[in-house]
Amino acid sequence: MPGLQPSMMKQLAKLAFKAHAIQLPVNWKQPSADPDKKQYPDAFKPSERATVPDPSKLFLPATVNKYHTDSVKTVSGNFEKYIDGITAAICSGIDMWRLQAKFKDLKIMAVSAIGAPGCLDGPELKSLILMSAPMSTAQEQKYSKAIASHVSEAWKKWQDKVTVPGLPWYPAFAAFPSPQAPPMPNVPTPLIACPSPMMSEMTPEQLKKGMIDKLGESDAQHHKELFDSIAKAVGALFLAWLPQQQVMLVMGKGPIPTFAPPYVPVGPVVGGDNIAVPGHLAA
Repeated sequence: MPGLQPSMMKQLAKLAFKAHAIQLPVNWKQPSADPDKKQYPDAFKPSERATVPDPSKLFLPATVNKYHTDSVKTVSGNFEKYIDGITAAICSGIDMWRLQAKFKDLKIMAVSAIGAPGCLDGPELKSLILMSAPMSTAQEQKYSKAIASHVSEAWKKWQDKVTVPGLPWYPAFAAFPSPQAPPMPNVPTPLIACPSPMMSEMTPEQLKKGMIDKLGESDAQHHKELFDSIAKAVGALFLAWLPQQQVMLVMGKGPIPTFAPPYVPVGPVVGGDNIAVPGHLAA
């Protein structure tokens, strides 16, 4: 199962941004309609006074004046390009995290695998996101660092509290005919079956708040709407990803202390563990 899909994330983010219905210019006021004050309308050709806005753009023109609709095209294009870039970087970072993630320090008792908080291990997400995040302007650098920093922190809080609550991953270990059970893969299981009380950190509200706090610039251009749209897209796809992502190839093993042939030819694994190698979320 692939990770979070960049095409879906960018579309969700753009829809969320458009929902804010931001007009350009911001706080525009139409000049006086007094017939004696015709300087404003007379400054434009008839063809410039009424153009057709593009409804697909992220912003809305305050009027149908050509200069307003052209401004919307330019600014929308810049924001669309940034959203495409940052969402692709987030998805790429999570994919690289998945390839390196692993379950460790599991306790295996017969069929059950038990993992305490901290059993899911993976690299820091921030550097993986920033590897391909948009950085072409000073403002893009600030936005990307704020987004990557907080998504990484929220992800780690979720990751560090993931548990394996006695899942029946190793049915063959209930009665195994050997003094030692060799490494065997777990039964593939949706990642959502490994709960974390810190899933709340990946909700849109928490993600948006954290991004705004990381940026620390209250007057940055449209940053609240941008962070809101990214947070909604990340939060929604994270929740959709958890039940689809399979935990696989967690190789469990362990001793069988009751094995005593010919009187006790089989027995359960007691006090087993797992081989902690990356790839448990790679499929």
